[in-house]
Amino acid sequence: MGSMRIVIAGASGLIGKALGLSLRADGHEVVRLVRRSPQGPDEVEWDPRREYVDTEGLAGCGAVVNLAGAGVGDHRWTAAYKKELRDSRVLGTATLAEAVASLDVPPGVFLCGSALGFYGDTGDRAVDENAPPGDGFLASLCVEWEEAARAAEEAGVRTAFARTGLVVAREGGAWGKLFPLFRAGLGGRLGDGRQYWSFIALHDEVAALRHILDTDSLSGPVNLTGPEPVTNREVTAAMGRALHRPTLAAAPAFALRIALGEFAGDVLGSQRVLPTRLLESGFSFAFPSVDEAIGAALR
Repeated sequence: MGSMRIVIAGASGLIGKALGLSLRADGHEVVRLVRRSPQGPDEVEWDPRREYVDTEGLAGCGAVVNLAGAGVGDHRWTAAYKKELRDSRVLGTATLAEAVASLDVPPGVFLCGSALGFYGDTGDRAVDENAPPGDGFLASLCVEWEEAARAAEEAGVRTAFARTGLVVAREGGAWGKLFPLFRAGLGGRLGDGRQYWSFIALHDEVAALRHILDTDSLSGPVNLTGPEPVTNREVTAAMGRALHRPTLAAAPAFALRIALGEFAGDVLGSQRVLPTRLLESGFSFAFPSVDEAIGAALR
């Protein structure tokens, strides 16, 4: 695609930052949504809590990407933090969808973050975009999050949901917390280690988001996860190999429940999710295996 003006919400997060760098490197103009007074022409003010966005700042953009949301693993899931997790996603998405729908010349695509949490615990069963939502807090949150984009869809804007897996990166996200633990020789399986983890290298996550932006046939849910989900036991072994450390420590399920509260259910849950729509649309992964993804993060 030619150079385009692309607006990103959540541009300071792990994925948003990497996406912005990638787009700028290819000559695109990246505009960041910020929750303070803008400090330059590449910033536009918004406040998802007040459901406000400066729509004039969105004019002329070719794409709006919404990756904003409080971190799922950042705090215990108290009632207050669950509200924060929900509001930061649902209100933000609704605000942007309505702003996009109101523009005289809407962008060609509205790309919304979502998560594999949509599917709930799938056990050993492999699922793709055809599967219904699962049970539990994260699944219902993802359903509401995606539904919040309805105004953009109804306005005829191509709307896609990037249901992202565990992003393998050193500098943030849940996986970022694993690296120091394993480096210190404290890494080990979680619970019985038989639960599946659906992961994606940060490089492939960014490439897949750009693939969705560029591919007019992609709308609705798209699983952003590698083609080879592995069990937590296999992740543990791969991390030990990459960092040359023993992985004898195991975190028993009851200890995780004490440490993490309700989120432990999702850490111990199993998600075996496949990227069917990405693969069918011609996307190829640079780092498909867990060893390759970890290697890429360490480079």
